[in-house]
Amino acid sequence: MLLCTDVGNTNIKFALYENDEQIVKLRFSTDSKKTDDELAVELYTIFNINNVDINKIDGSIISSVVPAVTEALVEAIKTVTGNDSVVLGPGVKSGLDLRIDNPATLGSDLVAMCVAVKELYSCPAVIIGLGTATTILYLNEKKCYCGGAISPGISISLDALTNHGALLPSIDLKTPKKAINTNTEDCIRSGVIFGTASMLDGMIDRYNEEAGVNSTVVATGGLAKSVIGNCKHDIIINDDLVLDGLRFIFSRNAKK
Repeated sequence: MLLCTDVGNTNIKFALYENDEQIVKLRFSTDSKKTDDELAVELYTIFNINNVDINKIDGSIISSVVPAVTEALVEAIKTVTGNDSVVLGPGVKSGLDLRIDNPATLGSDLVAMCVAVKELYSCPAVIIGLGTATTILYLNEKKCYCGGAISPGISISLDALTNHGALLPSIDLKTPKKAINTNTEDCIRSGVIFGTASMLDGMIDRYNEEAGVNSTVVATGGLAKSVIGNCKHDIIINDDLVLDGLRFIFSRNAKK
């Protein structure tokens, strides 16, 4: 079995693949203060709770956007499974043609997302990541990564709004019934949910106009389900883009 790990700013996601099929998906909160021993205990425990046979894990690959966690997690996985992990970064072959100014600056999670879309969907493609940041990436018809756009994520925007507005309340992110609302909570929800959806629709139109061709659109991230249903474009939701991309990348490097 292959263990794929996606370390995000909020959560660490784990997926186990057997014969290219995802058989288990797990997660726990990201905490950069935890030692490798503490992470090993958590990992061992969560595997046991989910009846994972640790002895069958024979490969591991990690994408991490939290450097403080990466080294400890590598050691934890080694302790629990006995495997050295491939850490996605310079020197790891992704098979992705990067047509940007400085390829080394592209986050490993974005690389994995692009690889998954390259392998699973038709191109050109717009790839939307709704996480700590909102990322909108573009693969051309030759499946080359040509760049994209980054904006503050929904949670960051909402936190900034409520923290800097003394009279504005904290809210949950359920979709309001309409765009024009008569109470503060639903007004904020409308701005955040419908505003983000409208921004995404507008950016998809801009990308298609610049490229001169319509694109497949794929979205991922914890907040995708809250937003994408309110977009006017047809958008595929795939919660596992990073994990699937890691699987493809590990296979490429194992062959090497």
